[in-house]
Amino acid sequence: MNLTNIISPKILRQEPFWLLSITAALETICLTLVWKAHDIGHLGMSILFLFATGSLLWDKRHTLRFESDVFSTIIGLLLISWVLWQSATQNLEHTLRLLSFTSAFAVSLLASGFKGLKQYWEELIILFFLGVPAVVSDLLFDISPLSAKFASLLLWYAGFDVKINGVNIYLPTGSIKVVHSCSGIDTINYILGISIIALVMFPIAKKKRFFVPIFAILLGFVINGIRIAMLAVMQGTNKAAFDSWHGGQASYSYGVLGILIFGLVYMLLLKQEEQQAENLEKSLSGD
Repeated sequence: MNLTNIISPKILRQEPFWLLSITAALETICLTLVWKAHDIGHLGMSILFLFATGSLLWDKRHTLRFESDVFSTIIGLLLISWVLWQSATQNLEHTLRLLSFTSAFAVSLLASGFKGLKQYWEELIILFFLGVPAVVSDLLFDISPLSAKFASLLLWYAGFDVKINGVNIYLPTGSIKVVHSCSGIDTINYILGISIIALVMFPIAKKKRFFVPIFAILLGFVINGIRIAMLAVMQGTNKAAFDSWHGGQASYSYGVLGILIFGLVYMLLLKQEEQQAENLEKSLSGD
């Protein structure tokens, strides 16, 4: 059997099991790399996002059409080769958060080609928001000064004698510097990603959809501002607590809290729409 037959779209269409196996292998590699990088927060979010995409694919498994072409197959194989090469070098930096989406995009091309990508738009957009916005924002934006100003404003309203100089927050008991990694950009991007999952899996009225990601971004920013304010106080009063809430296990509580708050608000939106639908149905039926 020559190489043309091996990569033939016809073979791929006849063997969807192999497409699933390739996907599972690639995503396992991605999770392993994240675990080795000790990025626990991203590991947990990756598992959550993959469960969401897996659920969507399972629901549409009987309607998927496998109609790829040679060009799409070649591009897909090149992308998979890039993922494998990146995983072998392990010199990842920002690339680490792009691997999961790239893998899914590559297998989608193997399965259905460019023309069939619309079948997977929900899964692809979810995995896109898992890592791509984080990389873009990390390279292009630094919200550290804004986060420091907001945290100092919270401290001032709470009655603390606070001063700020750029990204440095000063209290009588000590000071902290709000660096880029503590600016809240990760928290913002994770809650934004959760909002995309919610919109895809549990859609609401179109007029409200635009505000959901905005609320997610603001919520992530506010949650992290509270975190920075608390850390500023802990820095001079309880160093052990500061270490735990800054980089220890307790630090993940802020992200979890933000996700829980978003989930509660979104559930209220869904319940409100359900109630409105019931009221409309009753009014139309004349009850």
